Amino acid sequence: MILSDRDIKARIAQGDIVVKSPDGDHMPNVGASSMDFRLGRYFKVYNHAKHAVLDPRNPDSFKDVTNMVEIDEANAPFIVQPGEFVLGVTLESVKLSDDLVARVEGRSSLGRLGIIVHSTAGFIDAGFEGTITLEITNINRMPVALYPGMRVCQLAFETMSSPAEVPYNMKKSQKYQGQQYPEESRIALDPQFADEAKKA
Repeated sequence: MILSDRDIKARIAQGDIVVKSPDGDHMPNVGASSMDFRLGRYFKVYNHAKHAVLDPRNPDSFKDVTNMVEIDEANAPFIVQPGEFVLGVTLESVKLSDDLVARVEGRSSLGRLGIIVHSTAGFIDAGFEGTITLEITNINRMPVALYPGMRVCQLAFETMSSPAEVPYNMKKSQKYQGQQYPEESRIALDPQFADEAKKA
């Protein structure tokens, strides 16, 4: 069941949803059935000219695969070129209780510019804590300017049938807990690929 604005505010008051932002003012971002999150100032751009392939069986193929870009000038944009894929991050961080999950959804106003904010990773597990890495793609034929601090996505919160037996923060393979910056894929750390690397 998706939480309404009154339920989102109630769960925040109870400490089941914890949202932290630099300005501390996140309640105005609660909408009727979701909560808007804003774009942070850090981006990671892939060095496609330096790497032949990203191979989950070869952890070395993920080393130095991106460059961090920080937008530190007031009102300066990050320009997403047509067809470009970059990693961004939300300004706010979120922490979920063991009986709540959240879904990351794009904003329709950005979607109409051709900006997609997640490829497939639109699900936030119960027990997760950290910022949200955004998988930003521009499917328009024109470049699009994105500004740190602008509303970039929305989180819809849902209650589970019961609290998770093993929430995300308790998983052995939790790879993104506590993240603050946009994080590249850590798929090479999946048990399947880690076991293969040990045998090699």
